Amino acid sequence: MSTRVLALSLLAIGCRETPNESPFPEPQRPVAPIVSPRYSNEDARDSAGEFEKVVELAGIQPGMSVADIGAGEGYYTVRLAPLVGAEGRVLAQDIIPETRDALAQRVTRERLDNVAVKLGLPSDPMLPAASFDRILLIHMYHEIERPSEFLWNLRPALKRDGSVVVVEPDRSTPRHGTPPRMLVCEFAAVGYELTRFERLPNSDSYFAQFQATGQRPEPRDIPVCALERES
Repeated sequence: MSTRVLALSLLAIGCRETPNESPFPEPQRPVAPIVSPRYSNEDARDSAGEFEKVVELAGIQPGMSVADIGAGEGYYTVRLAPLVGAEGRVLAQDIIPETRDALAQRVTRERLDNVAVKLGLPSDPMLPAASFDRILLIHMYHEIERPSEFLWNLRPALKRDGSVVVVEPDRSTPRHGTPPRMLVCEFAAVGYELTRFERLPNSDSYFAQFQATGQRPEPRDIPVCALERES
């Protein structure tokens, strides 16, 4: 089965019509709280080889423009900077002012001249239009309170051939993860096509990559994903 057919099939099974009283659908799943700007110890993440595997799967190359959304303490940000090189750029974004400020200090301290740091909103990353080859959502998707609105606002920031990369643990959102079927459904509802899916080694996490297809739907036309609860 192709990734497009899979996405559409899951959308048909797991979604229902949007309530008329809201421009965006109310999510039908719990949201994990933000408990720390740090997902894991950086040495432990280096040992697991997550960064290297993710950028390989995502096809990140020198000269690209990459957004690191929910950047936290900057684990990916500081490693992306030398990878994209002087001709590329990295935009690190977070919604917590103190976290944004601490990351800005780290960027200055480490002299990462191709990195900018920005404060976003929970439902709008506030990214410039048509600017990014890759947008990374690393271990943070389960914290997004209104995924349809967030993904709708994210779409215009992609370049024509750009893509969104998600890394998430395969578990329920209260346990700080997202089931793959839920992820695919929520992206498909806003007009994204799943183009790659891989299980990551040495962890319970997965890699998913999406591209925007067709016209961005009107907020009231976005269906609600309401998959069955875990048993």
